[in-house]
Amino acid sequence: MSERKAVEDRLRKKEQEINALEEKIKAAKVYVQALRDILKLLDGGDNSPKSESILKSGSAVAQARDVILEKGVPVHINEILDALGKGDTREAKASLTSSLAAYVRRGEIFTRPAPNTFGLVELGHTTADSAPSEPPTNFGQTPIADDDEEIPF
Repeated sequence: MSERKAVEDRLRKKEQEINALEEKIKAAKVYVQALRDILKLLDGGDNSPKSESILKSGSAVAQARDVILEKGVPVHINEILDALGKGDTREAKASLTSSLAAYVRRGEIFTRPAPNTFGLVELGHTTADSAPSEPPTNFGQTPIADDDEEIPF
């Protein structure tokens, strides 16, 4: 019986040793994750993320970026759809335009130099002003009519 007792004691000690090592491993993994988080914060501090890392590889938006990069000039949405092998359907056009326009509104990656035409910020393409800077000269004025003329409403 004493031999059995000795083996059980050794087994218990080894199990305790394993548990202690597992706790050290957990602590080490937490430390490694904290270091990775710090690296992410340091890398993110330059506020200039690369376009390639933002766009999901293989997505329609990433493929559209590749088409524009290849041509080097702003490209109309129909040409982008043709290059992607997608049909020129209303749904396809609306979907891709909506996705690209979201980046344009945030001022990231894409620009819209003309209606339904998209360029790239990295290539220096600029977004056209969609609204005039000043209202028309007769803005807000009621047209003056002769007494004989009726104003149509």
